[in-house]
This record gives sequence, structure tokens and C-alpha cells, in this order.
Amino acid sequence: MTDRRELILYGTLGCSLCAMALELAAPEAARAGFELAEVDVAEDDGLLDAYGTRIPVVRRSDGRGELDWPFDRHALRLFLQDD
Repeated sequence: MTDRRELILYGTLGCSLCAMALELAAPEAARAGFELAEVDVAEDDGLLDAYGTRIPVVRRSDGRGELDWPFDRHALRLFLQDD
């Protein structure tokens, strides 16, 4: 079993808010010890239904929640903390 922690960024190509979210999330994920994975919701009908009107959204792979846009660096740091 692996202890790999992943932060998933749901977005799509051409989304300016998604690009802003990536700029915020990448350094915060690295700082907190998470690998960042980008997922394009347009490539999966289920993801498009779930996230299409909410993107960008970040989700912890450990099941500890999602964070919808708008978020800032402080909100990401709190979201990525292990309490």
C-alpha cells in the first residue's frame, strides 16, 4: 500500500479560471507534500456532469473533501493541512 497523496484539479482546456487555480495549487500542493494531477472534465461525461459548472475544483485523493472556486492561497493551505 502506498502513502501517495494527490491533489486533483478538475478543469478543462481554455478555462482561464482553471489556469489561475493551477498557478495557485501547484506550489501549495508541492509545499504540503501532494502530487498535483490535472483532470480535464470534458473527456469524461460523468466528470462533466459532476464538475462542468463548478470548475475549477480541487479534490484530495484521500477523501478529505473538495474545494470549489474561488479559493486563494490561504484557503488551499487550510484545505491541505492534516489535522
